[in-house]
Amino acid sequence: MGEVYRAKDTRLGRDVAIKVLPTAFANDPDRLRRFEQEARAAGALNHPNILVIHDSGAHDDVPYVVSELLEGETLRARLNTGTLPQRKAVEYAQAIAHGLAAAHAKGIVHRDLKPENLFITKDSRVKILDFGLAKLTHPDLAGECADAPTVSVHTALGVVLGTLGYMSPEQVRGRPTDHRCDIFSFGAILYEMLSGQRAFGGQAVEVMSAILRDDPVEVSKIHPGVSPALERVVRRCLEKDPEERFQSARDLGFALEALSGSSTSGTVAPLAAPLPPTRRLGLWATVSLALVAMLLAGIFLGWQTGRAPAAPSFHRLTFRHGQVLSARFAPDGQTIVYVAAWDGGPKQIFTTSSKGPESRALGLPEVVMTSISSSGELAILLRPRKIAGTWMVQGTLARVPIAGGAPREILADVQAADWSPDGVSLCVVRNVGGRNRLEFPTGKVLYETAGYISHPRISPKGNLIAFLDHPSRADDGGSVAVVDLAGKKTTLAGVWLTESGLAWSPSGDEVWFTAAKVESGRALYGVTPSGRLRLIHREAGNVILHDVARDGRLLIAHEYQRSGVLGLGPGETKERELGWLNWPVAMDLSADGKTLLLTESAEGATYAAYIRPTDGAPAVRLGEGQGWALSPDGKWVLATNGPSFTRLFLLPTGVGEVKALPALPMNHHAAVWLPNGQRILFVGNEPGRNLRLYLQDLAGGVPRPITPEGIGFSVPCVSRDGRWVAALNPDQTIWLYPVEAGQPRPIRGLAAPDTPIQWSGDGRYIYVYRAGEIPAKVYRTDIETGGKQFLKELMPSDPVGVWAVGPILLTPDGRAYAYNYFRSLSDLSLVDGLK
Repeated sequence: MGEVYRAKDTRLGRDVAIKVLPTAFANDPDRLRRFEQEARAAGALNHPNILVIHDSGAHDDVPYVVSELLEGETLRARLNTGTLPQRKAVEYAQAIAHGLAAAHAKGIVHRDLKPENLFITKDSRVKILDFGLAKLTHPDLAGECADAPTVSVHTALGVVLGTLGYMSPEQVRGRPTDHRCDIFSFGAILYEMLSGQRAFGGQAVEVMSAILRDDPVEVSKIHPGVSPALERVVRRCLEKDPEERFQSARDLGFALEALSGSSTSGTVAPLAAPLPPTRRLGLWATVSLALVAMLLAGIFLGWQTGRAPAAPSFHRLTFRHGQVLSARFAPDGQTIVYVAAWDGGPKQIFTTSSKGPESRALGLPEVVMTSISSSGELAILLRPRKIAGTWMVQGTLARVPIAGGAPREILADVQAADWSPDGVSLCVVRNVGGRNRLEFPTGKVLYETAGYISHPRISPKGNLIAFLDHPSRADDGGSVAVVDLAGKKTTLAGVWLTESGLAWSPSGDEVWFTAAKVESGRALYGVTPSGRLRLIHREAGNVILHDVARDGRLLIAHEYQRSGVLGLGPGETKERELGWLNWPVAMDLSADGKTLLLTESAEGATYAAYIRPTDGAPAVRLGEGQGWALSPDGKWVLATNGPSFTRLFLLPTGVGEVKALPALPMNHHAAVWLPNGQRILFVGNEPGRNLRLYLQDLAGGVPRPITPEGIGFSVPCVSRDGRWVAALNPDQTIWLYPVEAGQPRPIRGLAAPDTPIQWSGDGRYIYVYRAGEIPAKVYRTDIETGGKQFLKELMPSDPVGVWAVGPILLTPDGRAYAYNYFRSLSDLSLVDGLK
């Protein structure tokens, strides 16, 4: 909403905070109303859990608000360090409820309650901030703002206000709201404090659908120690129907106060009457004898079984340089079949013994193995290909005996498959009509999603199918789920930052999987069909579970991943490594080829923007955020904040202050500068809407869409004169859309996975490459004729384990460049002793 400064109140000798609405924003009537609304709402409240407003006014037509100065951190920053202890979560929740009760009593509904708007001071006090979207129902407060949709008694139907993930169902639907929408948002925050994950996660459409229809996974399934009584409070806050929630924040506060002294069992035992002295002596004698008996039994058992359980044993099965893609036990339990790409060669199926180090190729190159039946028949994917812009691989499903023979093709466009316990039928995952489907038997849809499904495994009893459910096709995060044969899907564990690898336990009463919630490497977990989660094994680095044998042995791959950036500076003849930390991504290259913009995420889940000279000089860290583009004069970097990328910032490359662009009720997915340096194009979407390209003037004003919904690129490619932008149509053809007036027109011969990189200096050509192709080939395409001319091939000199090349950056003359590559190496081990 504005810029905040630390200041000194010289009259009272105290430090204060002054929020100023910049002149450019003050000319925006909506922003001015919201700024005045924040002062009006918070200024009417006097409560220890609400930010105190000292004064407000305007100076030289610049509005300002003076408030108390808070020192500490937001609840979001606190949650980024991990879950809160239950005692602390209840303490914070009580404070928030009391603050809300005070606001509601004054006729003020916050409507944008979220961890970013809750502040934890250094002495652990909680303050509610930012009433800019509040609804003022008291006539004395509404005043002159009564006509504004953000402050009117009845918000206009269809107007969606709030922050995705914390909105109530009535907010998502754009329906009238009252104080009970704050109670729903409160429930989502309390859920996150207790579980460490968002109640409603995923992409925008999935989040809104979940808020309207789905209940989040029970907190106790994520953290079993959470009090059942406290979980009931969370569930009641998150009821879809406002009539079924707590009807006031005051009642909610009373419910939390009743829990503040409760144990994790959720019940408080009545105090017993004191025992007489003789009874006490008898009781202590009984307890003492019992303790002695337990001690003797423990000593005996320790003598019998040893002082500690045996550590798991790891027996390495592969020793070559490359990547293991899948592995399974054969029916005999001793033969192991796996797919790997060694020493830069093609993917092949190999067999080895659990007792020997030698492997033998089966002679089926460029295939993916998905399952082995109880009769020893392989389910494989022939001619596998990566789907551009996703983590999905699909091919033609075929079956072939382990002993050898020609594959028999079954079904096209399959991503994964698993044999039933009897070895007769297969469940399959495939893409149909843009939706990812889990089918069993083939043709019967049990579950479908707009994201993607991986690692389907049928239970030993054949009554359930476990799988990894990924809401976004752009990464491998998601949850663990099962679906029964009637199509009832249950989420067991999630949401995970990364998940890969799943199998049923030997007894079939747990699903074992490898996943991680933070950037600390995947660990092995087990979860029951009822949702009880436990950690089985953790070690340094990433592990992937491939299979579990009936006797309890496991096939686990140790995985080593990294990204890199290679580049060729102007006038140079040899590529050099230009990455800085362990996960760099090149985002932009200056027109002269001398400066590279990098985004790094090696500091954990936080993104940071760097610039680095292409001559190999050290990188300079500019600040947190996802960096997108260098300004034409090289003085600024366009960046988005994380993790939801709801705000655009300007990071100075030299001396200067960070500048925040106007906050907008939409997500920003990518951004580029126009040549004049005064306007930008960004890929964005409003809540519940599809992506499109927007034009934004940096001096202010409302962004203007320049493409219909559903049309855009992950990073827009703008012509050198700023008149045209290349965009991807829903039919996968590439068109030129005018930045100003004009009609769009197709570029002949270009369609996905062709990806525009850069326009030539004279504007006659567009440089493109085909996403997903390895090595990557760069072409120069004539805009008028569609004719292509091969320019160069890009690939690291060491190709082993490289599974993706791109994005690619190029100067207008096509001589200097930089490109990303992603490498994964792994080895396979046989593990015994994990339970």
